[in-house]
Amino acid sequence: MSDYVIYHNPKCSKSRATLELLIENKIEPDVIEYLDNPPSITALENILTLLNCQPIELMRTNEETFIALNLGDPTTTNEELIKAMNAHPILIERPIVVRGTKAIIGRPPEQVLSLI
Repeated sequence: MSDYVIYHNPKCSKSRATLELLIENKIEPDVIEYLDNPPSITALENILTLLNCQPIELMRTNEETFIALNLGDPTTTNEELIKAMNAHPILIERPIVVRGTKAIIGRPPEQVLSLI
């Protein structure tokens, strides 16, 4: 088991670049393809805590699903947003790299270097 975890979408160029950057730096992260294996609600809450951000900040707000579910409605609660990310992982911003008590979104990929 690695000290690093990457929530990865192999179809995403930023996610691929982030994974490649980690490997170039001799880091073999545990790779979670989150579209096939969505993080649990508890895992999402933990990621949000590590990122020190609100659920809306972890979401792809231009995604069709976000719009179709009307998640931009100001009355939508954080709990509802987290449940939506769990049910529809395409909504989760990517990639996310976690190391211990720290996490970062790899946009741009070079941001993950701060975890090394």
